[in-house]
Amino acid sequence: MIDPHTLAWDDFKLVRLIVAAKGLGGAAERLGVNHSTVFRRLGQLEEALGTKLFERHRTGYALTAAGEEMAALAERMDDDVASFARKLAGQDKIELPDDLVAGREFKADTERRELDGIDVPDGWMGLDVGAATAERYAGVIAEAGTVFWNGPMGAFELEPFAAGTKRVAEAIAAAPGTTVVGGGDSAAALAQFGLADDVDHLSTGGGASLELVEGKPLPGVEVLR
Repeated sequence: MIDPHTLAWDDFKLVRLIVAAKGLGGAAERLGVNHSTVFRRLGQLEEALGTKLFERHRTGYALTAAGEEMAALAERMDDDVASFARKLAGQDKIELPDDLVAGREFKADTERRELDGIDVPDGWMGLDVGAATAERYAGVIAEAGTVFWNGPMGAFELEPFAAGTKRVAEAIAAAPGTTVVGGGDSAAALAQFGLADDVDHLSTGGGASLELVEGKPLPGVEVLR
């Protein structure tokens, strides 16, 4: 029996990723997740849980009974999170994308397609938010008193899919409020667009900055108290 309390949210997302595309390789390719990252994270999970989550066959990979059980837990958690997100969205507390930019492959010269919606067709992967979403986000940022940014909008390192992240980065750089940016990818995006000096605080500690805001103790900060 898998204890859901031993699993982090990222673990659930990985298992949902695998189940959604009915195959580890297909899931990783479709959702733009590096294959080796998926294998490595699953290996860590197996070690932590002391149970085998997937097994390799001649034709590919399949979830074991333990993996299926974990996937079911993840699906229930997905439903709870989705319900919570819809509730917040109804109260204008959270902004969600309503258009995307998709690509066939995770590379700059791949076929590109703008989607008027968030349903990604089979054989494609969502690699950026759409122009309408980026503009809406920019409008919200312009009115904010404080902005915390952790994570780009898409694959900004690929020029055809950088527009969403660039628009949000520009909005944060121009925001009248206090701006705090955390995370290696966000820092790299600001540097790529020449905006690293235009925010109030910039750190590669994305997860750490969010935990600090949550009120969780950080070892380095505690030592300095």
